[in-house]
Amino acid sequence: MRGSAPVGVARHDAFRTRRTTKRAATAVAAAALLLPLVSAAPTATAGSDTGSLQRAFADASARYGVPQSVLLGVSYLESRWDGHRGAPSVAGGYGPMHLTDARTALAREAPHHSEGTEDARGDSARPRKTAEAELPAASEVPARLKTLTKAAALTGLSARELRENPAANISGGAALLADQQRRLGLKASAEPADWYAAVARYSGANDARSATVFADQVYDVLRSGASRTTDAGQRVTLAKSPGLAPDRAQKRVLGLRKASGGGTECPSSVACESVPAPYQELSDGDYGNHDLADRPEDQSVDYIVIHDTEATWETTLKLVQDPTYVSWHYSLRSSDGLIAQHVRTKDVGWHAGNWYINSHSIGLEHEGFLAAPDAWYTEAMYRTSARLVRYLARKYDIPVDRQHILGHDNVPGTTTASIKGMHTDPGPYWDWDHYFALLGRPLTPTAGPRGGLVTIDPVYEMNEPEYTGCEKAGQPCAPHGSGAVRLYSAPSEDAPLVKDEGLHPGGGDSTTGVNDTGARASTGQQFAVAERKGEWTAIWYLGQKAWFLNPGEEPTALHAKGWVATPKEGRTEIPVYGRAYPEKAAYPADVPVQAVSPLPYSLKAGQRYAVGDRTHGEYFYAPTFDTSKHAVVRGKDVYYEIQVGHRVGYVRAADVDIRWSGR
Repeated sequence: MRGSAPVGVARHDAFRTRRTTKRAATAVAAAALLLPLVSAAPTATAGSDTGSLQRAFADASARYGVPQSVLLGVSYLESRWDGHRGAPSVAGGYGPMHLTDARTALAREAPHHSEGTEDARGDSARPRKTAEAELPAASEVPARLKTLTKAAALTGLSARELRENPAANISGGAALLADQQRRLGLKASAEPADWYAAVARYSGANDARSATVFADQVYDVLRSGASRTTDAGQRVTLAKSPGLAPDRAQKRVLGLRKASGGGTECPSSVACESVPAPYQELSDGDYGNHDLADRPEDQSVDYIVIHDTEATWETTLKLVQDPTYVSWHYSLRSSDGLIAQHVRTKDVGWHAGNWYINSHSIGLEHEGFLAAPDAWYTEAMYRTSARLVRYLARKYDIPVDRQHILGHDNVPGTTTASIKGMHTDPGPYWDWDHYFALLGRPLTPTAGPRGGLVTIDPVYEMNEPEYTGCEKAGQPCAPHGSGAVRLYSAPSEDAPLVKDEGLHPGGGDSTTGVNDTGARASTGQQFAVAERKGEWTAIWYLGQKAWFLNPGEEPTALHAKGWVATPKEGRTEIPVYGRAYPEKAAYPADVPVQAVSPLPYSLKAGQRYAVGDRTHGEYFYAPTFDTSKHAVVRGKDVYYEIQVGHRVGYVRAADVDIRWSGR
């Protein structure tokens, strides 16, 4: 599918344009593979100059002799032209041109991490393996993380101006590109095609593959064009140049090392390195840091789990190479989208805190911090992540939807006792709507106004629910776009939030804490409609009606249809499980029976829940380093995955009826 437009992107953009006509900005269709969905954003304040950012690109182009389209393309891939209120990205990059100043960024108060003390393996038959190690600080700052200092020397502008003033930041980026062109021995040129090597070096990558992939993505943007309103209300447009062919022969002058990509499982359109996680026997019968398997021959791969690292890139790589720590399959670097593969996809990583999910999933860690709303993810990382997920979904026949592309915060606890410790990344600031557009599966309505389901889909930039606890407990987080909506016990924002008995046992209240998922629904998740009242919609959620504001003119959800599970006729309530384990009779004598223990949630008669997978109960027994003792236990019991709350859950097929819901 590489080289073609994602299915439905233009249609999705057209819908969102109609959907937000009474808002200040509209969506614009994107036409290239993985070109991001262009969403609505806040307008500038009254009297402001909405064209000043566009002129800043023109002025910087004239001053430093860099083609304006090249500046626009590089900036788009870094930041989508957003300034992020002067806050740094995860990689310490500032402004539209992502000028990096990691020392200053790291000097800010460190963000809180994803809460949770989960057992990363998530298998009660095994020794506990926690991922709550103290994260060491990186010992040095790589050159790619201090380009702002160089830009200051080239332009004569202060570091503060370059961080906080978008026009100055663009000038700094232009100066860096022009400097790279000179250093590479290439002539100044008005032709965008002649800047391929300089663009590649701008990425800051220290290997040729990562640098050229970055440049290729920039030129993809140049060919297809883009237009959007930024987070500061500035309208910026890059005209498309469909016939543009960069001078890729320039890569011979880059002088960068060749990456160690041998043996990796990645699409050809990304930069991918091998950084193996160790499979090593330790003392006392323990071993690390993953399990050997033979998927999909012995078990199916049904899920891809999206994480954030809660650590810098350098620290992340140190941790995954520690045999006493835990593991995941891939890490993605923020600054340029470089992918490092650690565990073969046939093997089982210890990443999701639920052994059933681990056994059936691939884990992707993205450099970032969930409780730092302004530590934004770069477009380069979103894009390469989407390309990797598309590749893996094709390889393992994984449906590209939110029942199968899960956040770590959507993975259920295995037992009641484990619920409170489950991790909450990537959190409410991950842009699922944009991500699914990049995946080629943009979120669109699939039913009319009275559809039996809804797909959660607020406009990210416009949706800023208040969260607390990013820096200090109870303290408001910085206002920021979010893909989540808040759920109330009645159709009013003055009503209490819905309760989560597993997260807050004993009837405790849900909170607005950034790590509290008890009253939260996220973009892409589907729920069955329980009731509608005016501008409010109620969904079935953890055994109760949960209300969210959903005005007809500015909806936060899309009408949908699909299969739902409801308690069987005659049953007053049924249990929900956090894993789909086999019945007792399925276990051979040499494999300990695993409890099929219900969670503290029950679904009552008449309630309905959106259905994901149908699967037979299964348990991967892997307690030792010696793989000859491993076994896969398969049962006769059948389960359905359902969207029970913010996290998914499982119900036994014997307990439910499956019905079609939609108009």
